[in-house]
Parts: sequence; structure tokens; C-alpha cells
Amino acid sequence: MRLSEFQYELPPELIAQRPLADRAAARMLVLDRATGECALRTFRDFPSFIRPGDCLVFNDTKVIPARLFARREPSGGRVELLLLEELAPGRWKAMARPGRRLHPGDRLRIEGVAAEPELATLGAKLPEGLVELHFATPDVLGLLDRAGAVPLPPYIARPADQADEREYQTIYAARPGAVAAPTAGLHFTPATLEALRANGAESAHVTLHVGPGTFRPVQAERIEDHVMHEEPYELPDAAAAAINAARARGGRIVAIGTTSVRVLETCADPDRPGYVRPGRGRTRLFLHPPLRPRVADALLTNFHLPGSTLLMLVSSFSSVEHVLAAYRLAVRERLRFFSYGDCMLLL
Repeated sequence: MRLSEFQYELPPELIAQRPLADRAAARMLVLDRATGECALRTFRDFPSFIRPGDCLVFNDTKVIPARLFARREPSGGRVELLLLEELAPGRWKAMARPGRRLHPGDRLRIEGVAAEPELATLGAKLPEGLVELHFATPDVLGLLDRAGAVPLPPYIARPADQADEREYQTIYAARPGAVAAPTAGLHFTPATLEALRANGAESAHVTLHVGPGTFRPVQAERIEDHVMHEEPYELPDAAAAAINAARARGGRIVAIGTTSVRVLETCADPDRPGYVRPGRGRTRLFLHPPLRPRVADALLTNFHLPGSTLLMLVSSFSSVEHVLAAYRLAVRERLRFFSYGDCMLLL
């Protein structure tokens, strides 16, 4: 398929810059996967679409305050860092800006630390413009808690503030490691989770640490030529058991967000269609039409950028025509788009 087939017109004012005060008040566009029929509801209605015996699959990754600022020694030049992944205690893969001026052995003094100055040393330059950083402390997550900032997506045109530390995080986040939130989960409240349990729904928690590649544009006109970014994932034994039990009893597997879909499809059991195997590792899985999901039966997701791999994944649940028609309806109805925006349920 061609990249041009996944484009739509989005007025810039529909890009949500802040979340709603009430997470569950977001509007929800419900799309029938087979017919393309749409209905507008609110997320508070979400539990009414879930049947007893269904299994909801949540991504429990936790966004870390991964953005740091530092000064080069001895020049004092300022460097912006985005920590991406821990390689070993005290060693992290990161993006650095401006990166061209940095060289192995350069020492960086971290800004915003009230106590003793924290230092990092550039260990090596890595492919794709990344760097390896060696920190003086092995407790880099603690350093981020003291001096880091939430790395908001590039389409949010303002600096992160204290409210984002709470709002750009799901209420069930448990495993630190993401630099972007699994945004479909931002709509859930304790009341929603309780309503789902009361409805007889089961749940399973998987992990995919979302990296900055989730915002990387597709540049290949033939989408099959796109090389997907790699992200670490885990589907634990308990999650696999819950998902497979739901499949065996005839329940649906409802993926909460595209990141949950990627874990499910990465761990799809090749010998038993619709079932999964537990596992952990790194995935480059790219789900797009005409491919179809093998495990997930339904998807809750936010609205995604034109021409993005996320929009392509969503289209694999229905058809490009149905999904883009739903997006055009969302634009006409003035729904809010992207990370802090409204949501879409594909059934």
C-alpha cells in the first residue's frame, strides 16, 4: 500500500494541548469494524461495550521524566538529553541535542540537582544520532525524579509542567521505562476499572516501553518498505494465561492501545490461532493492511497522526476506507486529537 492512502486533513486547533479535567469525559467514536458504521458516545460508556468474560489487555509501562538539561565541561555549553533505555546500571542510551558537538569522553554536569552536582560522561556515539551516557550514579531513575522533566510529544506546543507529571501517566502504570505514554489508557479512572470488574470483565497486563520512534514519520512511499522502531516488551505467564482462558471460553481480547496490540501480535501462538505465548524481548512488529490482527478482537485507541504507523495499525482492524471515514467524522464533530485527545473504539 502507499503512504498517500493514509492521509487526512486535520485542523491544527483540534490537536489537544491539555487533557480534560475529567478523564472519563472524553468523547468516544465507536466504529463497527465490519460495516464502518459509527456512533458518538463518551468514554464513560466504555464499560457498557464490554461483555462478561472479555479480557482487557493493558500496557502497564510507566513514563519516566526522561528529559534532562546539562552543561558541557569546561565550556558551559547547554545540552538537552532524552534518556531512552537503560543498557546497564548507570549506562543509558540517549538522544542529545546538539549532538554533533559532543565527543566520547565529554563530561556533562546535570542541571536542576539541588545537592551535589551529578555528572555524566559520553561513552560513545551510536547509530541513528544516539549516544551512550555513563552516569556517576547507578540510580539514574532517582536522578530523573530529581532533575528530569516529562517528555511531551512534539505536537504539544508548550513545555511540560507539574500537572503533566500526573496527567501524562495511566493510573495503572507500574514499570518505569517509557518516554511516551500509551495514551488510550489515559482515559481510565478507578471508577471505570471498577465498572469493568462489575461487568465481569477480566484483565491482563503486558509491558511495552514506548520509545520516541512512535512519533517517527513514515518516509517510504510503499509502506511495506518502512523499518519499524524497536521497543522492549514482556508478556508474562499470568497475562498469557488470562488471555488464553478468555479465548477458550469465547470471550473477546480487547486491546487497550496500539502498544498492547503490538505485544499481543508479537507473542501470537503460531500453532493456535487467537492464542498467545508468554515472552519477552524486543519487537519491530509493524501491523498494517492488508494484514489483520491475529489475537486482538477489539481496540480502544486515541486518534493518530496522518501517515503514521499507528494509523496504519488501526486500519488493520477494519479497512482504510472505514477508518478514514471515521476520522473525517471526528474532524466534523470537533473531537480532540492525539495524546491528550478523545478516543475511538473499534469493535
